[in-house]
Amino acid sequence: MELPQPDPAVLARKDALIARLRDILPEDAIIHDPAETRAYECDALTAYKCPPLCAVLPASTEEVAGVLRACHAMGVPVVPRGAGTSLAGGALPTADSVILGVARMTEVIETDYDNRFIRVQTGRTNLSVTGAVEEEGFFYAPDPSSQLACAIAGNIAMNSGGAHCLKYGVTTNNLMGVTMVQMDGTVVEIGGAHLDSGGLDLLGLICGSEGQLGVVTEATLRILPKPEGARPVLMGFDSSEVAGACVSDIIKSGILPVAIEFMDRPCIEATEAFAKAGYPMCEALLIVEVEGSEAEIDHQLGLIMDIARRHNPVELREARDADEAGRIWLGRKSAFGAMGQINDYMCLDGTIPVSSLPMVLRRIGEMSKEYGLGVANVFHAGDGNMHPLILYNANEPGQLELCEALGADILKLCVEAGGCLTGEHGVGIEKRDLMSTQFDPADLEIQMAVKDVFDPGWLLNPAKVFPLDVSEARRRPAMAAE
Repeated sequence: MELPQPDPAVLARKDALIARLRDILPEDAIIHDPAETRAYECDALTAYKCPPLCAVLPASTEEVAGVLRACHAMGVPVVPRGAGTSLAGGALPTADSVILGVARMTEVIETDYDNRFIRVQTGRTNLSVTGAVEEEGFFYAPDPSSQLACAIAGNIAMNSGGAHCLKYGVTTNNLMGVTMVQMDGTVVEIGGAHLDSGGLDLLGLICGSEGQLGVVTEATLRILPKPEGARPVLMGFDSSEVAGACVSDIIKSGILPVAIEFMDRPCIEATEAFAKAGYPMCEALLIVEVEGSEAEIDHQLGLIMDIARRHNPVELREARDADEAGRIWLGRKSAFGAMGQINDYMCLDGTIPVSSLPMVLRRIGEMSKEYGLGVANVFHAGDGNMHPLILYNANEPGQLELCEALGADILKLCVEAGGCLTGEHGVGIEKRDLMSTQFDPADLEIQMAVKDVFDPGWLLNPAKVFPLDVSEARRRPAMAAE
Protein backbone atom coordinates (compact mmCIF):
# COMPACT_ATOMS: atom_id res chain seq x y z
CA MET A 1 0.00 0.00 0.00
CA GLU A 2 1.66 3.18 -1.19
CA LEU A 3 1.63 6.44 0.78
CA PRO A 4 2.50 9.87 -0.62
CA GLN A 5 6.04 11.07 -0.02
CA PRO A 6 6.36 13.46 2.94
CA ASP A 7 6.91 17.13 2.22
CA PRO A 8 10.57 17.84 3.22
CA ALA A 9 9.72 21.49 3.86
CA VAL A 10 7.09 20.52 6.40
CA LEU A 11 9.43 18.09 8.14
CA ALA A 12 12.07 20.82 8.38
CA ARG A 13 9.60 23.16 10.09
CA LYS A 14 8.54 20.75 12.83
CA ASP A 15 10.04 22.87 15.64
CA ALA A 16 8.33 25.99 14.34
CA LEU A 17 5.01 24.14 14.17
CA ILE A 18 5.36 22.83 17.74
CA ALA A 19 6.11 26.33 18.97
CA ARG A 20 3.02 27.64 17.25
CA LEU A 21 0.84 24.86 18.67
CA ARG A 22 2.07 25.71 22.19
CA ASP A 23 0.38 29.10 21.83
CA ILE A 24 -2.94 27.28 21.26
CA LEU A 25 -2.88 24.17 23.44
CA PRO A 26 -1.57 23.17 26.87
CA GLU A 27 1.73 21.30 26.83
CA ASP A 28 0.16 17.93 27.65
CA ALA A 29 -2.11 18.20 24.60
CA ILE A 30 0.85 18.18 22.18
CA ILE A 31 2.58 14.84 21.55
CA HIS A 32 5.77 15.12 19.51
CA ASP A 33 8.32 12.76 21.07
CA PRO A 34 8.93 10.03 18.43
CA ALA A 35 8.47 7.28 21.03
CA GLU A 36 5.05 8.69 21.97
CA THR A 37 3.81 9.42 18.45
CA ARG A 38 4.08 5.70 17.67
CA ALA A 39 0.78 5.27 19.52
CA TYR A 40 -0.80 7.13 16.59
CA GLU A 41 1.04 5.41 13.73
CA CYS A 42 -2.00 3.34 12.72
CA ASP A 43 -5.64 2.64 13.46
CA ALA A 44 -7.37 -0.76 13.60
CA LEU A 45 -6.04 -1.57 10.11
CA THR A 46 -2.72 -2.43 11.72
CA ALA A 47 -1.09 -3.84 8.58
CA TYR A 48 -0.01 -0.30 7.67
CA LYS A 49 1.90 2.09 9.94
CA CYS A 50 3.43 5.56 9.64
CA PRO A 51 4.27 7.76 12.66
CA PRO A 52 2.95 11.33 12.29
CA LEU A 53 4.91 14.54 12.66
CA CYS A 54 3.05 15.05 15.95
CA ALA A 55 -0.37 14.51 17.53
CA VAL A 56 -2.60 17.06 19.25
CA LEU A 57 -5.54 16.53 21.62
CA PRO A 58 -7.69 19.68 21.75
CA ALA A 59 -10.57 19.88 24.22
CA SER A 60 -12.93 22.32 22.47
CA THR A 61 -14.11 23.57 19.11
CA GLU A 62 -12.09 26.76 19.68
CA GLU A 63 -8.88 24.78 20.20
CA VAL A 64 -9.56 22.68 17.10
CA ALA A 65 -10.04 25.88 15.09
CA GLY A 66 -6.76 27.26 16.41
CA VAL A 67 -4.86 24.10 15.48
CA LEU A 68 -6.32 24.05 11.97
CA ARG A 69 -5.54 27.73 11.42
CA ALA A 70 -1.93 27.14 12.41
CA CYS A 71 -1.53 24.07 10.21
CA HIS A 72 -3.27 25.78 7.31
CA ALA A 73 -0.94 28.76 7.55
CA MET A 74 2.11 26.47 7.48
CA GLY A 75 0.79 24.05 4.83
CA VAL A 76 0.81 21.09 7.22
CA PRO A 77 -1.56 18.19 6.45
CA VAL A 78 -4.00 17.20 9.24
CA VAL A 79 -5.45 13.73 9.86
CA PRO A 80 -8.59 13.78 12.07
CA ARG A 81 -8.84 10.84 14.49
CA GLY A 82 -11.70 9.61 16.64
CA ALA A 83 -10.91 6.54 18.72
CA GLY A 84 -8.67 4.88 16.13
CA THR A 85 -11.05 1.94 15.52
CA SER A 86 -11.21 2.42 11.74
CA LEU A 87 -10.80 -0.85 9.85
CA ALA A 88 -10.10 0.91 6.55
CA GLY A 89 -7.05 2.98 7.52
CA GLY A 90 -9.18 6.10 7.79
CA ALA A 91 -6.91 7.64 10.45
CA LEU A 92 -3.54 6.47 9.08
CA PRO A 93 -1.14 9.44 9.19
CA THR A 94 1.51 10.51 6.72
CA ALA A 95 5.00 11.36 7.96
CA ASP A 96 4.48 15.10 7.45
CA SER A 97 1.00 15.26 9.03
CA VAL A 98 -0.48 16.22 12.37
CA ILE A 99 -2.92 13.79 13.99
CA LEU A 100 -5.83 15.77 15.44
CA GLY A 101 -7.52 13.53 18.01
CA VAL A 102 -10.84 14.32 19.68
CA ALA A 103 -10.39 11.92 22.61
CA ARG A 104 -10.63 14.76 25.18
CA MET A 105 -13.87 16.10 23.73
CA THR A 106 -16.42 13.95 25.58
CA GLU A 107 -18.95 16.37 27.09
CA VAL A 108 -22.74 16.18 26.83
CA ILE A 109 -23.70 19.73 25.85
CA GLU A 110 -27.49 19.50 25.81
CA THR A 111 -30.21 16.88 26.25
CA ASP A 112 -33.82 17.49 25.16
CA TYR A 113 -36.18 14.57 25.80
CA ASP A 114 -39.28 16.42 24.59
CA ASN A 115 -37.72 16.96 21.17
CA ARG A 116 -35.71 13.74 21.34
CA PHE A 117 -32.15 14.88 20.74
CA ILE A 118 -28.81 15.04 22.50
CA ARG A 119 -25.90 17.31 21.61
CA VAL A 120 -22.43 15.97 22.40
CA GLN A 121 -18.79 16.61 21.70
CA THR A 122 -17.69 14.06 19.12
CA GLY A 123 -14.97 12.38 21.17
CA ARG A 124 -17.73 10.74 23.21
CA THR A 125 -18.02 7.01 22.64
CA ASN A 126 -21.02 5.58 20.84
CA LEU A 127 -22.24 3.46 23.76
CA SER A 128 -21.89 6.30 26.27
CA VAL A 129 -24.45 8.34 24.31
CA THR A 130 -27.07 5.75 25.20
CA GLY A 131 -25.58 5.67 28.70
CA ALA A 132 -26.35 9.37 29.08
CA VAL A 133 -30.07 8.97 28.31
CA GLU A 134 -31.07 5.41 29.21
CA GLU A 135 -32.29 6.27 32.71
CA GLU A 136 -34.97 8.39 31.05
CA GLY A 137 -35.99 5.49 28.82
CA PHE A 138 -34.14 6.55 25.64
CA PHE A 139 -31.31 5.17 23.50
CA TYR A 140 -29.10 6.08 20.54
CA ALA A 141 -29.77 3.60 17.73
CA PRO A 142 -26.55 3.12 15.69
CA ASP A 143 -24.59 0.31 17.38
CA PRO A 144 -21.37 -0.70 15.57
CA SER A 145 -19.57 -3.71 17.02
CA SER A 146 -16.89 -1.38 18.41
CA GLN A 147 -19.49 0.81 20.15
CA LEU A 148 -17.80 0.45 23.53
CA ALA A 149 -14.71 2.21 22.14
CA CYS A 150 -15.54 4.00 18.87
CA ALA A 151 -16.15 7.75 18.91
CA ILE A 152 -19.08 9.67 17.45
CA ALA A 153 -16.55 11.59 15.32
CA GLY A 154 -15.53 8.39 13.54
CA ASN A 155 -19.13 7.20 13.29
CA ILE A 156 -19.99 10.41 11.42
CA ALA A 157 -16.87 10.23 9.25
CA MET A 158 -17.63 6.68 8.09
CA ASN A 159 -21.44 6.73 8.41
CA SER A 160 -21.31 3.74 10.76
CA GLY A 161 -24.21 1.35 11.21
CA GLY A 162 -24.40 -1.74 13.39
CA ALA A 163 -26.54 -4.78 14.07
CA HIS A 164 -29.77 -2.80 14.50
CA CYS A 165 -29.38 -0.60 11.41
CA LEU A 166 -31.93 -2.68 9.49
CA LYS A 167 -34.78 -1.00 11.39
CA TYR A 168 -33.22 2.23 12.68
CA GLY A 169 -30.82 3.13 9.90
CA VAL A 170 -27.17 4.11 10.08
CA THR A 171 -25.55 7.30 11.40
CA THR A 172 -26.89 9.55 8.66
CA ASN A 173 -30.46 8.56 9.64
CA ASN A 174 -29.82 9.58 13.25
CA LEU A 175 -27.67 12.68 12.77
CA MET A 176 -29.49 16.01 13.00
CA GLY A 177 -26.70 18.59 13.00
CA VAL A 178 -22.99 19.20 13.40
CA THR A 179 -20.50 21.86 14.34
CA MET A 180 -17.61 21.52 11.90
CA VAL A 181 -14.28 23.31 11.62
CA GLN A 182 -12.91 23.79 8.13
CA MET A 183 -9.20 23.55 7.31
CA ASP A 184 -8.71 27.32 7.52
CA GLY A 185 -10.23 27.39 11.03
CA THR A 186 -13.69 28.59 10.01
CA VAL A 187 -16.40 27.16 12.29
CA VAL A 188 -19.71 26.30 10.61
CA GLU A 189 -23.04 25.01 11.94
CA ILE A 190 -24.87 22.57 9.67
CA GLY A 191 -28.35 21.25 10.43
CA GLY A 192 -29.59 21.35 14.01
CA ALA A 193 -32.29 20.24 16.43
CA HIS A 194 -35.12 20.23 13.90
CA LEU A 195 -36.54 17.90 11.29
CA ASP A 196 -34.92 19.46 8.24
CA SER A 197 -33.25 22.60 7.01
CA GLY A 198 -33.60 24.50 3.76
CA GLY A 199 -31.08 24.57 0.95
CA LEU A 200 -28.56 21.94 -0.03
CA ASP A 201 -28.28 18.80 2.08
CA LEU A 202 -24.84 19.61 3.42
CA LEU A 203 -25.39 17.39 6.45
CA GLY A 204 -25.80 14.38 4.17
CA LEU A 205 -22.60 15.44 2.44
CA ILE A 206 -20.61 15.69 5.68
CA CYS A 207 -21.79 12.34 7.09
CA GLY A 208 -19.58 9.72 5.47
CA SER A 209 -17.02 12.22 4.10
CA GLU A 210 -14.14 10.53 5.98
CA GLY A 211 -12.53 13.69 7.33
CA GLN A 212 -12.01 15.08 3.83
CA LEU A 213 -14.11 18.22 4.29
CA GLY A 214 -13.64 19.32 7.91
CA VAL A 215 -13.33 18.23 11.54
CA VAL A 216 -16.69 17.62 13.24
CA THR A 217 -16.40 18.69 16.88
CA GLU A 218 -20.03 18.60 18.09
CA ALA A 219 -23.03 16.58 16.95
CA THR A 220 -26.78 16.74 17.50
CA LEU A 221 -28.06 13.17 17.55
CA ARG A 222 -31.58 11.75 17.46
CA ILE A 223 -32.51 9.69 20.52
CA LEU A 224 -35.42 7.27 20.60
CA PRO A 225 -37.67 5.80 23.30
CA LYS A 226 -36.62 2.29 24.26
CA PRO A 227 -38.89 -0.37 22.76
CA GLU A 228 -41.34 -2.14 25.02
CA GLY A 229 -39.50 -5.41 24.52
CA ALA A 230 -37.24 -7.35 22.16
CA ARG A 231 -36.57 -11.03 21.51
CA PRO A 232 -34.14 -12.86 19.22
CA VAL A 233 -34.36 -16.24 17.55
CA LEU A 234 -31.37 -18.32 16.44
CA MET A 235 -31.52 -20.38 13.24
CA GLY A 236 -28.93 -22.93 12.10
CA PHE A 237 -28.61 -24.12 8.48
CA ASP A 238 -26.71 -26.73 6.46
CA SER A 239 -25.19 -24.16 4.09
CA SER A 240 -24.46 -20.46 3.78
CA GLU A 241 -26.46 -20.34 0.56
CA VAL A 242 -29.59 -21.64 2.32
CA ALA A 243 -29.14 -19.13 5.14
CA GLY A 244 -28.79 -16.36 2.56
CA ALA A 245 -31.97 -17.50 0.83
CA CYS A 246 -33.79 -17.43 4.17
CA VAL A 247 -32.69 -13.83 4.73
CA SER A 248 -33.94 -12.88 1.27
CA ASP A 249 -37.33 -14.50 1.96
CA ILE A 250 -37.72 -12.73 5.31
CA ILE A 251 -37.08 -9.35 3.70
CA LYS A 252 -39.41 -10.13 0.77
CA SER A 253 -42.20 -11.01 3.21
CA GLY A 254 -42.46 -7.39 4.33
CA ILE A 255 -41.51 -8.11 7.95
CA LEU A 256 -38.98 -5.62 9.33
CA PRO A 257 -36.89 -7.20 12.09
CA VAL A 258 -34.68 -4.92 14.13
CA ALA A 259 -31.67 -7.06 13.14
CA ILE A 260 -30.67 -10.04 10.98
CA GLU A 261 -27.10 -11.18 11.66
CA PHE A 262 -25.18 -13.91 9.82
CA MET A 263 -22.26 -16.14 10.89
CA ASP A 264 -20.69 -19.06 9.01
CA ARG A 265 -18.97 -22.19 10.34
CA PRO A 266 -15.41 -20.80 10.73
CA CYS A 267 -16.81 -17.91 12.72
CA ILE A 268 -19.15 -20.15 14.74
CA GLU A 269 -16.26 -22.43 15.70
CA ALA A 270 -14.05 -19.50 16.75
CA THR A 271 -16.73 -17.82 18.83
CA GLU A 272 -17.70 -21.07 20.55
CA ALA A 273 -14.09 -21.64 21.59
CA PHE A 274 -13.83 -18.02 22.75
CA ALA A 275 -17.25 -17.17 24.26
CA LYS A 276 -19.02 -20.55 24.68
CA ALA A 277 -22.40 -19.12 23.69
CA GLY A 278 -23.90 -22.55 22.98
CA TYR A 279 -24.20 -22.18 19.19
CA PRO A 280 -24.95 -25.26 17.05
CA MET A 281 -22.04 -26.58 14.96
CA CYS A 282 -23.65 -25.96 11.57
CA GLU A 283 -22.55 -24.35 8.31
CA ALA A 284 -24.33 -21.02 8.94
CA LEU A 285 -26.58 -19.40 11.48
CA LEU A 286 -28.82 -16.37 11.61
CA ILE A 287 -29.79 -14.25 14.58
CA VAL A 288 -33.08 -12.48 13.91
CA GLU A 289 -34.45 -10.04 16.49
CA VAL A 290 -37.81 -8.27 16.57
CA GLU A 291 -39.21 -5.79 19.07
CA GLY A 292 -42.48 -4.31 20.29
CA SER A 293 -45.19 -5.51 22.66
CA GLU A 294 -45.32 -9.18 23.62
CA ALA A 295 -48.18 -9.72 21.17
CA GLU A 296 -46.26 -7.99 18.36
CA ILE A 297 -43.13 -10.01 19.09
CA ASP A 298 -45.04 -13.30 19.14
CA HIS A 299 -46.75 -12.50 15.83
CA GLN A 300 -43.57 -11.39 14.02
CA LEU A 301 -41.44 -14.27 15.28
CA GLY A 302 -44.19 -16.72 14.35
CA LEU A 303 -44.10 -15.52 10.74
CA ILE A 304 -40.29 -15.48 10.66
CA MET A 305 -39.99 -18.99 12.07
CA ASP A 306 -42.52 -20.26 9.52
CA ILE A 307 -40.27 -18.87 6.77
CA ALA A 308 -37.21 -20.47 8.39
CA ARG A 309 -38.88 -23.88 8.58
CA ARG A 310 -39.34 -23.84 4.80
CA HIS A 311 -35.53 -23.87 4.56
CA ASN A 312 -35.13 -26.97 6.79
CA PRO A 313 -33.07 -25.46 9.62
CA VAL A 314 -30.91 -27.78 11.69
CA GLU A 315 -31.79 -25.71 14.76
CA LEU A 316 -34.47 -23.13 15.53
CA ARG A 317 -34.15 -21.60 19.00
CA GLU A 318 -36.30 -18.76 20.34
CA ALA A 319 -35.10 -16.92 23.45
CA ARG A 320 -37.45 -17.51 26.39
CA ASP A 321 -35.96 -14.92 28.73
CA ALA A 322 -33.32 -12.19 28.97
CA ASP A 323 -30.57 -14.66 29.84
CA GLU A 324 -31.20 -16.78 26.74
CA ALA A 325 -31.41 -13.64 24.61
CA GLY A 326 -28.04 -12.52 25.96
CA ARG A 327 -26.47 -15.87 25.13
CA ILE A 328 -27.82 -15.78 21.58
CA TRP A 329 -26.15 -12.39 21.09
CA LEU A 330 -22.97 -13.27 23.03
CA GLY A 331 -21.20 -15.04 20.21
CA ARG A 332 -22.10 -12.42 17.61
CA LYS A 333 -20.85 -9.60 19.82
CA SER A 334 -17.63 -11.55 20.47
CA ALA A 335 -17.02 -12.58 16.86
CA PHE A 336 -14.25 -10.16 15.87
CA GLY A 337 -12.32 -10.69 19.07
CA ALA A 338 -12.72 -14.44 18.73
CA MET A 339 -11.35 -14.47 15.19
CA GLY A 340 -8.35 -12.44 16.35
CA GLN A 341 -7.50 -15.26 18.77
CA ILE A 342 -6.87 -17.74 15.95
CA ASN A 343 -5.21 -15.71 13.19
CA ASP A 344 -4.40 -12.34 11.68
CA TYR A 345 -7.29 -11.17 9.55
CA MET A 346 -8.44 -8.35 7.31
CA CYS A 347 -12.09 -7.34 7.70
CA LEU A 348 -13.82 -6.22 4.50
CA ASP A 349 -16.99 -4.18 4.13
CA GLY A 350 -18.75 -4.74 0.83
CA THR A 351 -22.50 -4.22 0.44
CA ILE A 352 -24.76 -6.18 -1.91
CA PRO A 353 -28.47 -6.56 -2.69
CA VAL A 354 -30.00 -9.03 -0.23
CA SER A 355 -31.24 -11.17 -3.12
CA SER A 356 -27.61 -11.72 -4.18
CA LEU A 357 -26.50 -13.19 -0.84
CA PRO A 358 -26.60 -16.87 -1.90
CA MET A 359 -24.58 -16.26 -5.07
CA VAL A 360 -22.00 -13.98 -3.42
CA LEU A 361 -21.48 -16.32 -0.46
CA ARG A 362 -20.94 -19.22 -2.86
CA ARG A 363 -18.39 -17.23 -4.90
CA ILE A 364 -16.52 -16.09 -1.78
CA GLY A 365 -16.16 -19.75 -0.79
CA GLU A 366 -14.80 -20.59 -4.25
CA MET A 367 -12.39 -17.64 -4.21
CA SER A 368 -11.16 -18.64 -0.76
CA LYS A 369 -10.12 -22.03 -2.15
CA GLU A 370 -8.55 -20.46 -5.26
CA TYR A 371 -6.34 -18.18 -3.14
CA GLY A 372 -5.65 -20.74 -0.42
CA LEU A 373 -6.73 -18.35 2.33
CA GLY A 374 -9.53 -18.98 4.80
CA VAL A 375 -12.51 -16.60 4.84
CA ALA A 376 -14.97 -16.32 7.71
CA ASN A 377 -18.24 -14.45 7.24
CA VAL A 378 -20.05 -12.46 9.92
CA PHE A 379 -22.23 -9.56 8.86
CA HIS A 380 -25.47 -7.57 8.89
CA ALA A 381 -27.45 -9.77 6.53
CA GLY A 382 -30.66 -7.75 6.65
CA ASP A 383 -29.24 -4.87 4.62
CA GLY A 384 -26.60 -6.88 2.72
CA ASN A 385 -23.64 -5.26 4.52
CA MET A 386 -21.04 -8.04 4.36
CA HIS A 387 -17.92 -8.35 6.54
CA PRO A 388 -15.78 -11.19 5.14
CA LEU A 389 -12.76 -11.81 7.39
CA ILE A 390 -9.76 -12.98 5.34
CA LEU A 391 -7.38 -15.04 7.49
CA TYR A 392 -3.64 -14.80 6.81
CA ASN A 393 -0.24 -14.96 8.53
CA ALA A 394 1.21 -11.46 8.82
CA ASN A 395 4.66 -12.91 9.57
CA GLU A 396 4.86 -14.95 6.36
CA PRO A 397 6.25 -12.99 3.39
CA GLY A 398 3.72 -12.51 0.62
CA GLN A 399 0.67 -13.37 2.72
CA LEU A 400 -0.44 -9.74 3.20
CA GLU A 401 -0.23 -9.08 -0.53
CA LEU A 402 -2.18 -12.29 -1.24
CA CYS A 403 -4.79 -11.21 1.31
CA GLU A 404 -5.09 -7.79 -0.34
CA ALA A 405 -5.55 -9.39 -3.77
CA LEU A 406 -8.33 -11.67 -2.50
CA GLY A 407 -9.96 -8.73 -0.70
CA ALA A 408 -9.91 -6.67 -3.89
CA ASP A 409 -11.57 -9.49 -5.83
CA ILE A 410 -14.28 -9.90 -3.18
CA LEU A 411 -15.05 -6.17 -3.22
CA LYS A 412 -15.14 -6.17 -7.03
CA LEU A 413 -17.60 -9.06 -6.79
CA CYS A 414 -19.83 -6.94 -4.52
CA VAL A 415 -19.88 -4.12 -7.09
CA GLU A 416 -20.57 -6.56 -9.93
CA ALA A 417 -23.50 -7.95 -7.93
CA GLY A 418 -25.07 -4.49 -7.86
CA GLY A 419 -23.64 -3.37 -4.53
CA CYS A 420 -20.85 -1.03 -3.48
CA LEU A 421 -17.36 -1.01 -1.98
CA THR A 422 -18.34 -0.04 1.55
CA GLY A 423 -21.34 0.02 3.84
CA GLU A 424 -19.97 1.46 7.09
CA HIS A 425 -16.18 1.08 7.35
CA GLY A 426 -15.43 3.72 4.73
CA VAL A 427 -12.92 3.79 1.88
CA GLY A 428 -9.84 5.04 3.75
CA ILE A 429 -6.68 3.66 2.20
CA GLU A 430 -8.00 0.09 2.05
CA LYS A 431 -10.38 0.64 -0.88
CA ARG A 432 -9.05 3.89 -2.29
CA ASP A 433 -7.44 2.29 -5.34
CA LEU A 434 -10.63 0.33 -6.04
CA MET A 435 -12.78 3.45 -6.35
CA SER A 436 -12.50 3.33 -10.15
CA THR A 437 -14.22 -0.08 -9.98
CA GLN A 438 -17.40 1.62 -8.78
CA PHE A 439 -16.99 5.15 -10.18
CA ASP A 440 -15.93 6.35 -13.61
CA PRO A 441 -13.52 9.31 -14.03
CA ALA A 442 -16.38 11.82 -14.28
CA ASP A 443 -17.87 10.60 -10.98
CA LEU A 444 -14.51 10.88 -9.22
CA GLU A 445 -13.96 14.34 -10.69
CA ILE A 446 -17.25 15.56 -9.21
CA GLN A 447 -16.34 14.12 -5.80
CA MET A 448 -12.93 15.78 -5.89
CA ALA A 449 -14.49 19.07 -6.96
CA VAL A 450 -16.53 18.98 -3.74
CA LYS A 451 -13.33 18.57 -1.75
CA ASP A 452 -11.84 21.52 -3.65
CA VAL A 453 -14.62 23.71 -2.23
CA PHE A 454 -14.15 22.70 1.41
CA ASP A 455 -10.39 22.05 1.40
CA PRO A 456 -8.80 23.78 -1.59
CA GLY A 457 -5.26 23.04 -0.37
CA TRP A 458 -6.02 19.31 -0.02
CA LEU A 459 -4.52 19.30 3.48
CA LEU A 460 -7.22 17.28 5.26
CA ASN A 461 -6.73 13.51 5.61
CA PRO A 462 -4.33 13.04 2.67
CA ALA A 463 -3.93 9.77 0.77
CA LYS A 464 -7.46 8.58 1.56
CA VAL A 465 -10.62 7.86 -0.47
CA PHE A 466 -9.38 8.89 -3.93
CA PRO A 467 -6.93 6.77 -5.99
CA LEU A 468 -3.45 7.96 -5.13
CA ASP A 469 -2.33 8.73 -8.68
CA VAL A 470 -5.37 10.96 -9.18
CA SER A 471 -5.36 12.64 -5.78
CA GLU A 472 -1.60 13.33 -5.72
CA ALA A 473 -1.82 14.96 -9.15
CA ARG A 474 -4.40 17.30 -7.64
CA ARG A 475 -2.98 17.65 -4.11
CA ARG A 476 0.52 18.92 -4.88
CA PRO A 477 -0.54 21.84 -7.11
CA ALA A 478 -3.30 22.71 -4.63
CA MET A 479 -0.82 22.83 -1.73
CA ALA A 480 1.57 24.94 -3.77
CA ALA A 481 -1.23 27.38 -4.67
CA GLU A 482 -2.26 27.67 -1.01
